[in-house]
Amino acid sequence: MPTGSTKGNATVHSAQSLKAAVDNAWVSLPASVTGGAVFNGLLKDAPRAVGKAPVVVFVHGSSGVAPAIKEWQKWLATDLGVASLSADSMQLPDRMTYKSPIAKAQYELVHTMRAQELSAAVDALATLPWAESQRLVIAGTSEGAVAVARYQRAAAAPQERGRMLFSWSCEDNYHVQSHRSNIPNTLPVLNVMSSTDVYFSPSNPWLGNSQALGHCGKVLAGNTVSSIVLIPGAPHTLLNLPQARQAEEGFLRGLLLSK
Repeated sequence: MPTGSTKGNATVHSAQSLKAAVDNAWVSLPASVTGGAVFNGLLKDAPRAVGKAPVVVFVHGSSGVAPAIKEWQKWLATDLGVASLSADSMQLPDRMTYKSPIAKAQYELVHTMRAQELSAAVDALATLPWAESQRLVIAGTSEGAVAVARYQRAAAAPQERGRMLFSWSCEDNYHVQSHRSNIPNTLPVLNVMSSTDVYFSPSNPWLGNSQALGHCGKVLAGNTVSSIVLIPGAPHTLLNLPQARQAEEGFLRGLLLSK
């Protein structure tokens, strides 16, 4: 197994850093919200809303709110009329980042932070005049998808209509002490994976699970409203691939845009 590394020492959010993660979230707001052009930018800079839209709360991966995520959010707003919000985990000063593999206990510290960010982002919807929170999907990629798979809704939080899991297999492996997925069998789920994902498929020689499938098939075995899309030879960041977008559009139209 190769030896990974970490940078930064902070692994616990303060109230201030958690607020900053949401205030500095990247949002894309469709024309139905702005009354004009699509807005792509920080939540704190968002224009006054003139309407509402269904919303996707997205949890980014270990690279932060990367260009691919911003591109995806823009597509949601422009092509589907869906608003989106991705909290910025990197607002925590000196936040620990890593090159895999590192100790499972270190990963779990990060997963705890990401779970807090997801809950804070969902809670924030109640304060956003443009968020049609009764039409909500939560989604995440890689490290962020762990938080989505484990998500436990607070009693006062809006009920999500579905979840989207990109590049996370919902399995025990080097990245978690245990996968601890918490997905009701009645909740629609879309899991999109590369068949040869560099981290979470059997293609990874240090995956740490000889029985792994490389997708969420075991966790979703009893979920008849879920779908798993395997894209042959796709890269780890795949949410903008044509095959992925086709599945995403069908999933979101069915859950958020149908009458």
